[in-house]
Amino acid sequence: MKLLKKLIATLALLPALALANEGGFPLDHAPDRGTSLASLQNGAKLFVNYCLNCHSAASMRYNRMRDIGLTDEQIKDNLLLANDKVGDLMKVALTTKDAKEWFGAAPPDLSVISRAKSSEAGTGPDYLYTYLRSYYKDDTRPTGWNNMVYPNVAMPHVLWELQGVRTAKFVEEHDAHDHEKTVHKFAGYEQVKPGTMSALEYDNNIADLVAYMGWMAEPAQAKRKQLGVIVLLFLSLLVFLAWRLNASYWKEVK
Repeated sequence: MKLLKKLIATLALLPALALANEGGFPLDHAPDRGTSLASLQNGAKLFVNYCLNCHSAASMRYNRMRDIGLTDEQIKDNLLLANDKVGDLMKVALTTKDAKEWFGAAPPDLSVISRAKSSEAGTGPDYLYTYLRSYYKDDTRPTGWNNMVYPNVAMPHVLWELQGVRTAKFVEEHDAHDHEKTVHKFAGYEQVKPGTMSALEYDNNIADLVAYMGWMAEPAQAKRKQLGVIVLLFLSLLVFLAWRLNASYWKEVK
């Protein structure tokens, strides 16, 4: 009984813990590009070049990218380091010990991060799409960066060269519930240094990256959905046959 009470108390605290880490920033809807091979391939390139330096995806093998239209030669020439093989897991050389010494905590594995970040606020892709587009320059932070979706995040803005440097603007407004108090409210971003991409190009590339991470979390998702449709059609046929058989049976009995 004590164990059950502790479990219930822990589950009750989970939403509060999530809000303690993340600021309740509204999530943007991520474009659905999970069936576009071109988007998935571009997302895979971005993931390997920008995410796989610190984060691993230890549940995924490079050769699984055949499912998004890449050949072994393309994977080897464009997505692998010199010592890696096409059949290897997507791991990084960074050890947990070194990561804790350098960053204070080991970067999480990203194999299923797209599914893990799904919540009442939006889907996992929605979270990642908004998060990667919500960094701003903050000199009070150790990394020099902050994030509206995840305030005081430890991860720096690894894509800043693409997006450029932005600062966040805040205004003081009266609290709707208590006019004697003021609220520090976000009022948009200000671009202080352009990146190598325009805002539209950056958003499109982030959409591709998020699409790849969503696919990586469940590579068989498209096949699962296709199989689900076939099963439902088959069950519908069985229901129809059973209905007509039942009607025929009771007709003879009457």
